[in-house]
Amino acid sequence: MKAFVYTEVQASIPFDQAPWKNINAAIKQQPGFINKTWLYGIDATSVGGLYTFDSIENAQKFVTGYFPQEARSLGSPQRTLIFKADTVEEASRDMNSVHFGAVLEQSPGAFVYTEVQLNAQPFDSAPWREINPVLKQQPGILAKTWLSGLHTGTPGGIYAFDSIENAKSFAINYFPTEAANLNAAFTTRVFDAQATEIASRDMHSPFYS
Repeated sequence: MKAFVYTEVQASIPFDQAPWKNINAAIKQQPGFINKTWLYGIDATSVGGLYTFDSIENAQKFVTGYFPQEARSLGSPQRTLIFKADTVEEASRDMNSVHFGAVLEQSPGAFVYTEVQLNAQPFDSAPWREINPVLKQQPGILAKTWLSGLHTGTPGGIYAFDSIENAKSFAINYFPTEAANLNAAFTTRVFDAQATEIASRDMHSPFYS
């Protein structure tokens, strides 16, 4: 495992009306694809995913070749980001990351995506050892996979929570304090995990055992 890809399409549609079965079939044919967790913004604000690829090169082919065509077919603007996987393994394992072998005892109710506008290169210069113990105390948190931006060093993560309520509280109440301590701008997004469970299982999402 060498790379994660985050995608988000600015489309406001009920997830069950999204052509996810056709999209899944096409994505499974992409070089180096390993798995995908679908991400569906609360209040139907966006559709996207977190993907695992076997190499940075195949992740780059995906974000420059296939994915822009998918977004164009939906008539929607898009966002794609590539993250290095090998540098975040220790920090992620400490947070029960399913991308590094952990198995959740329950299906997640929500996902949270975060990104902080810092250049943490190498990744180990980020204060994850101080942050992880605080994260573990947040209500409803099940797991986190740390993310480290390719070329940019931007740190962030994809989190699993037991409910949308706890995920929203984390994104709105806790995370801004973490970013303030780092004196940095940030992004948070909250996603409904229950709406996408079937589609994610079809893509071998590691969040579902």
